[in-house]
Amino acid sequence: MPTQLYLHDVVIAGAGPVGLFLACELRLAGCSVLVLEQAPDPYSPLKALPFGLRGLSIPSIESLDRRDLLDAIKDRALGSGAPAAPHWMQRPRRPGGHFAGIQFFHDQVDSAAWPYRLPGPVGSVASDMASIETVLATRATAIGAELKRGHSVDAFEQSNDEVTVRAGPETFRARWLVGCDGARSIVRKTADIAFVGTDPEFTGYSAQVELAGPDLLEPGRHYTPLGMYTYAPPGTIAMIDFDGGAFHRRRPVTRDHIEAMLRKISGKDVRLTALKLATTWTDRACQASDYRKRRVLLAGDAAHIHSPLGGQGLNLGLGDAMNLGWKLAATIRGDAPPGLLDSYTLERHPQGARILDWSRAQVALMRPSPGSRALAAVLGDLIERRDGATYFAERVWGVGLRYDLGGDHPLVGRSMPDFELADGKRVNEHLRRARGLLLDFDACASRQMLIAHWGDRIAYAANHTENRLGLSAVLVRPDGIVAWASDSPIDDEKLAQATMRWFGEPTG
Repeated sequence: MPTQLYLHDVVIAGAGPVGLFLACELRLAGCSVLVLEQAPDPYSPLKALPFGLRGLSIPSIESLDRRDLLDAIKDRALGSGAPAAPHWMQRPRRPGGHFAGIQFFHDQVDSAAWPYRLPGPVGSVASDMASIETVLATRATAIGAELKRGHSVDAFEQSNDEVTVRAGPETFRARWLVGCDGARSIVRKTADIAFVGTDPEFTGYSAQVELAGPDLLEPGRHYTPLGMYTYAPPGTIAMIDFDGGAFHRRRPVTRDHIEAMLRKISGKDVRLTALKLATTWTDRACQASDYRKRRVLLAGDAAHIHSPLGGQGLNLGLGDAMNLGWKLAATIRGDAPPGLLDSYTLERHPQGARILDWSRAQVALMRPSPGSRALAAVLGDLIERRDGATYFAERVWGVGLRYDLGGDHPLVGRSMPDFELADGKRVNEHLRRARGLLLDFDACASRQMLIAHWGDRIAYAANHTENRLGLSAVLVRPDGIVAWASDSPIDDEKLAQATMRWFGEPTG
């Protein structure tokens, strides 16, 4: 008789941050998870500093904190030399971010424009990719996810009930397959999911070099008639050559080529004595037409790619994993309400499209043309204004993230504020187990009895806080998104309807 292959709940293709974070989410819900990763070794010099440095957006910080991963990432990053608080945090005027290199500052931002957030400073966390992956891999395997390196998904076949995945000489069975396998995703291509968007305008270069006469280059970002370059002494270079992406992955990146590009774009008579590390990238911007096809789903770069300008790619992928994990787990358990898994594409696809357009807009400002330079000057004037800086901060920091979930309350569809509660816990600590939460500020016995019908799927917390933003009660999804909120006497029937919408039928 043929050998019966073990059936996993989910096979994840790709052990980058998105695949590993998704594995953590699924294991928290009790699903069996196998992660297949092509690379035999997780180490890559491009994941370490300086090229591996990433800024975590507010939604990513909140998500990682809700799963008790944030402190470990901070500690690991500091040990590797990455600043958990960037060096400019110590300056008198703290930069808050940029749009195509046009800086805005914290002291320009009006946080009162966001009444759905708790007052206080907006935090910032920087880490390197190696630290993020290490922490996520350690957590995923510690809670029971199986990780196989040196296993590239080559092909798969799906039926109505499962997916059969081939990785080299081995075959695996799963109820679901999630492609987190990058921009050239085999999973996406095999599933025949369209990947549509815009072709690249430039080849970008990142390089660590040794310069003869480094004083020829002024530190910082510089726009020239032939492109853009940035220089951070003693030898970190980034450049953009508007060649239509012609060089990216076409030829080896040599010392002579980097030198020629730097001389061309900077207009300086610079010489390279050594090339330590170099990579190329482009501004190609594409998105999967759908994030699901039958039993196959996509997340991260497999679902969307764009230029790394502004550092939005990692954050967008982590948001995919947080949104998908609890919905796929509920589907596997059999207690998901109708349409729950389809809401993954409905919620995340528009977020991806917004980021792709955000990236394209930055490219338009960076073109080496008089029109682009003039437009950048106008935009710089707008960013200098308080309303302008606040708008750009909201977009860059991810503060304005909101899913269209219906309902009239301004918190619905937004991230749940991390209240400090009377029991000594923060709201995020109540979300550690990836369950829903009803936070009841009025401690109403009828609400507690109602939520008890959903058993372990939803936690109940009757608690108080000094500033509850006028709320009476809030129903929070496992991903920390507010599903329902009320700041007036509560209709238990409306609460029950909202609970069934996101958590299915009660079992008690």
